[in-house]
Amino acid sequence: MNVSADLRLPLLELDLLRTLEAIAQTGNFSTAASTVGRTPSAISMQVKKLEELVGRKLFQRDSRSVRLTRDGELLLEHARRVLALNRDMVSRFVAPDLVGEVRLGAPDDVAERFMPGMLRQFADAHPGITVKVVVDRSHMMIEMLDAGELDLTVVTTEAGIREDVRSEIIFREPLVWAGLAGGVAVEQVPLPIAVWEPNCSWRRYALERLDEEGIAYCKVFESAHVTGQRAALLADMAVAQLPQSCIGGPIAEVGARAGLPELPNYALGLMVAEDPSEVVQAAVEHLRASFARRGSGGAV
Repeated sequence: MNVSADLRLPLLELDLLRTLEAIAQTGNFSTAASTVGRTPSAISMQVKKLEELVGRKLFQRDSRSVRLTRDGELLLEHARRVLALNRDMVSRFVAPDLVGEVRLGAPDDVAERFMPGMLRQFADAHPGITVKVVVDRSHMMIEMLDAGELDLTVVTTEAGIREDVRSEIIFREPLVWAGLAGGVAVEQVPLPIAVWEPNCSWRRYALERLDEEGIAYCKVFESAHVTGQRAALLADMAVAQLPQSCIGGPIAEVGARAGLPELPNYALGLMVAEDPSEVVQAAVEHLRASFARRGSGGAV
């Protein structure tokens, strides 16, 4: 009787579970589509199939983002276990092409926005390579690279930042004024702003532009980390300069609404230690490809 009941239960395909995890990580179908190598319409079809199989609504959707329902969160817990078991099983039978360790540096906003999907894809493609990530400010990671403590690092450059000649530009996007969607901080006079740390070029450039335009402002929040900046915006305490890819959900672009001055593009550079090993080179190529997809309108 139990065996017969088990046979009537639907089997959840690994591809569907991988898509569920990708949507949960990225917060939207388009980004998840690039992560799993499918089109957004294919992702929508997979979600529909998954919801039909389990007979539950798994996502709450609005115009900007996607959130898991309680049933979706429960399924995600099990999906991650199943996917982890699959990776473990496959790695036992399929000999990894490369084995070793990569020491990677990344600024905190890059680690938050880009690294989860990139690292998951890299782990799937190279199960024999362990990646150790250090999150710090760009100038600190350049020092660690020079000291032999990192194999490669992503650094912030341009937007007034001195570009290191060894840095290969792998991604570029605008900085924008951001605030709480529908918030009132942007309407206040003087304008309350959240600023980065004192030696940050983003901060220096933004304050110079506000001064040039004669816009009165007051610094009400300071943080060297994107999570701190987002906290100020979510509390509707201030507006702040953020990379355009940080916009979404409750965080909106507010510069045009308030007549704030245009901000420059910034770039991410990739720096690699001399004579990289084959393992490190594999990580370099993966980062180049991942950021290239992002820059061409895809996402990672």
